[in-house]
Amino acid sequence: MKDGEHFTKITEKDKNYFITKHAFTDYNGSGEIILNLADLKVDGKLIQIDEYEFNEDETKLLFKTETISIYRHSYTAIYYLYDLKTKQLQALDNLHFPQTLAEYSPDGQKVSFIHKNNIYVKDIASGKVKQLTTDGKNNKIINGTTDWVYEEEFAITKAYCWSPDSKNIAFLRFNEKNVKEFNLTYYKDLYPELDKYKYPKAGQDNSKVTANIVSVKNGKITPLVLGEYEYIPRLKWSSKENNLIIQTLNRHQNNLKYHLVKLEGKKITSSVFFEEKSETYIDIDDNLMILSDGKSIIRTSENDGYNHIYKLNFDGSVSQITKGSWDVNEFLGINELTNTIYYSSCEKGSIYKGIYKIDITGNNKGAISLETGTNDAEFSVGMKYFIKTYTTANSPEEISLCDANGTVLKVLEDNKVLKEKLQTYKLSPKEFLTIKGAELELNAWMIKPANFDPSKKYPVYMHFYGGPGHNVVTDSYAGGDYLYHQLLAQKGYIVIAVDPRGTMYRGTKFKKSTYLQLGKLEVEDVIAAAKEIGKLTYVDASRIGVQGWSFGGYLTSLAMTKGADYFKMGIAVAPVTNWKYYDNIYTERFMRTPEENPKGYEDNSPINFVSNIKGKYFIIHGSADDNVHYQNTMEMINALVKANKQFDMFIYPNRNHGIYGGNTRNHLYTMLLDYTLKNL
Repeated sequence: MKDGEHFTKITEKDKNYFITKHAFTDYNGSGEIILNLADLKVDGKLIQIDEYEFNEDETKLLFKTETISIYRHSYTAIYYLYDLKTKQLQALDNLHFPQTLAEYSPDGQKVSFIHKNNIYVKDIASGKVKQLTTDGKNNKIINGTTDWVYEEEFAITKAYCWSPDSKNIAFLRFNEKNVKEFNLTYYKDLYPELDKYKYPKAGQDNSKVTANIVSVKNGKITPLVLGEYEYIPRLKWSSKENNLIIQTLNRHQNNLKYHLVKLEGKKITSSVFFEEKSETYIDIDDNLMILSDGKSIIRTSENDGYNHIYKLNFDGSVSQITKGSWDVNEFLGINELTNTIYYSSCEKGSIYKGIYKIDITGNNKGAISLETGTNDAEFSVGMKYFIKTYTTANSPEEISLCDANGTVLKVLEDNKVLKEKLQTYKLSPKEFLTIKGAELELNAWMIKPANFDPSKKYPVYMHFYGGPGHNVVTDSYAGGDYLYHQLLAQKGYIVIAVDPRGTMYRGTKFKKSTYLQLGKLEVEDVIAAAKEIGKLTYVDASRIGVQGWSFGGYLTSLAMTKGADYFKMGIAVAPVTNWKYYDNIYTERFMRTPEENPKGYEDNSPINFVSNIKGKYFIIHGSADDNVHYQNTMEMINALVKANKQFDMFIYPNRNHGIYGGNTRNHLYTMLLDYTLKNL
């Protein structure tokens, strides 16, 4: 909560549910009852809460109910307001619903929300709702939230924010006029349904995005002049003054600008106070918090070859806070009373994540968690306490409440029941090792069969993702994947995962070495790793298979084509088969456009090498995949047929990129297992 000393949670007591308030220092206490959820009734019917949040002074609550997902992050919902003093519950708006992204204004007197691509504000006292934008329309104009590609690749759906004085809202407006539509077919009724949405593929037109400020009082909209740019990935007000920070990025994503927009009365000024350029690309971060000095922010950058934390001043000067031949994973926050910064990094190796603190001057660095395993932290307001989630490759999560020094105050979840259950299975430990790649040593892990006999020869099941931004070789518990791999080990397979060049947390040179040739170095490393694995005395080199999902499916397809001599079986789930079919923000970040880099696209598309295939190739896709379109698989099939190559295929109707729902995952993994047992 706001005081930094308390938190609330939903508590069950005698089969009733309550929102209760607790002190961090007295977690075991029963807490103070704030609200009996049985009182939340509309027309005599109890509402079911998905999420809740307080207003600024914590006298009101906002309840999100009936949440329905749209894509990866976006959703619609029905919101309700509750006043803790008057005990009144009211619908946010019975006329304009469902809504999304509702939130209280800083003064707690209003609530903003998005409905059908327009921004609305409700005055709580009067109950009146004001529509601030009017041109929103599906597949044409979006106000206050984002288009598909921003949601997927910049991980942003909330594209508006309140000024600290509650008088104005800054927002992004997306004009999707020139973005081509993609069709998804859903097989539900006698005649299939067609869903059209805007999806800009590599080299194609984007939405035209502008930043604006709208007056809540009179609805006047003022467009902001930001110069030349392609993307506006982030915007955020200061918590105290009417200063707005906006990031803009060019199409190649290698020129990032920080804009400071000042609103003084009716006067708006805008200036670029910092600019960073790269020969490859620049990743976007969320660190736009203006410090209490009103003159600086904290950001992360890979400028020195590793991802580190910097203090960025509005006069353009920069000071580096963390240094070393290791990457910062995440900036976690700052205690401005003590000028202490908290962050996570992989200082002890790229497979680990530890939690650290350091002075804003760069001094007095110290670990506040184990430096091995994987540690994640979520800090309270004021940075005095944090929830730590700790896991290792062979042990499920342990969740603890800690103080700012890392001292465990309370174990919240030790997962004892799960750990005891796991001990009843014949599990083999996941072991870490390095394998020689095409040029460098690569991180890997191995699970050997139960009752492993080094005098025998075992088949190998290789698993990977391999793409930018995601490592599979980490000292963390992998849940269902871990247990599936254990099942394979019990069936007599050695299971190995490898992270090729282009993956994270080994510095910029390793990560960005794949620039303009996505897939080339990665498959070279996978092939080299297979060769090394085949040399082990206990490996049957004639029985090495590969499996991956999404980018991993792409890499699997490359391995089965460019590395056909080394792989007996390949299972590609939801694969990209040519980057020209994928969205432009992700693809162009690493490849530029097909027009600029045709060789990079075509030389690394498995479609162009299907004639090489020798092993058993199995391709699986969801027909309603809005991310990696089913089109990728269809084009791969056309190439396979043209080359007269036999293959196996399975399509899950109406499933998206995650391929889940009902019994889907059970069916999928049963099929994967059966196929592996038969063909590897």
